[in-house]
Amino acid sequence: MVKAKKYILHKRFVGEPKPSDLKLVEEELPPLKDGEFLAEAVYLSVDPYMRPYADVLPLGSTFIGIQVALITESKNPKYPVGKYVVDAFGWRTHTISNGVSTPGDIPVIVLPDLGDLPVSLGLGILGMPGNTGYFGFLEICKPKAGETVVVTGAGGAVGSLVGQIAKLKGCKVIGIAGSDEKNKWLKEELNFDHVINYKTQDVEAELKKAASEGVDCYFDNVGGEISTIILNQMNFFGRVAVCGAISGYNNRNIKAGVVQFPLVFRQLKMEGFVVRRWADRWMEGILQNLEWIKQGKLKYRETVTVGFDKMFNAFVDMLRGVNQGKAVVKV
Repeated sequence: MVKAKKYILHKRFVGEPKPSDLKLVEEELPPLKDGEFLAEAVYLSVDPYMRPYADVLPLGSTFIGIQVALITESKNPKYPVGKYVVDAFGWRTHTISNGVSTPGDIPVIVLPDLGDLPVSLGLGILGMPGNTGYFGFLEICKPKAGETVVVTGAGGAVGSLVGQIAKLKGCKVIGIAGSDEKNKWLKEELNFDHVINYKTQDVEAELKKAASEGVDCYFDNVGGEISTIILNQMNFFGRVAVCGAISGYNNRNIKAGVVQFPLVFRQLKMEGFVVRRWADRWMEGILQNLEWIKQGKLKYRETVTVGFDKMFNAFVDMLRGVNQGKAVVKV
């Protein structure tokens, strides 16, 4: 018998999550049935969406999340032993699965051959965050060469990718992040045209200088007051892809400006999205990002925390913006 360790949601989060909100328990797994496989977690993801989604997760449930897992036993020929699988198994060490995903949800995938690249990329630029940036930016913002693009949360897994794709499409890119270290990476390695540290600089004044011609596309990861500042500097018929609102995840009473005025008078298109909208095209984004990486056109960075017992620490650090690029936990 295999014993799995898993984190369950023990209490509702109030404000910033606390260690006592989750509980680590053991579960004895049954023998495999025909069509099933056993997967052992190798890397687990921590992502901003987990904070708001936890509000509707039933108490006692395995905490949500995607992982890269190694197939160690199988009675399903589609999932052979030795392959790596990516699925939303949650915060657990071992999982029995039949490989069937819920219709319309993110599909279960066997990682393609990544060559010398780490399999952890299946949680980042070659996984859900990568597809979030790829589809969310290209399908909603529909960027054109010469346009000005602003990305908030630019130092994270999604934002850093969006900025690079915007550069590939011939756009001028302005990234907004919360540390000089992140902004140095964005400017010097990822070739963003301008960067703004929202913690130490006047965002409104700096944006007016960096985007004197106005903003055409805005990829919004944070919401809040910064988003209102950007909306008020957008050009007519600009497009806004709303990916997240991390600035308010721990404080739902946070004050934000009024967005209706710029939406109406600048005739903007503002659309929120969840990446599973493109579940039927999932491998398209992964394979395109993989090709760009191999061509040297995309770069990535990971913040790796070691130890399944450090899941909570990595989660809270990510919510605080400690990570550069994708935050993952190595079991």
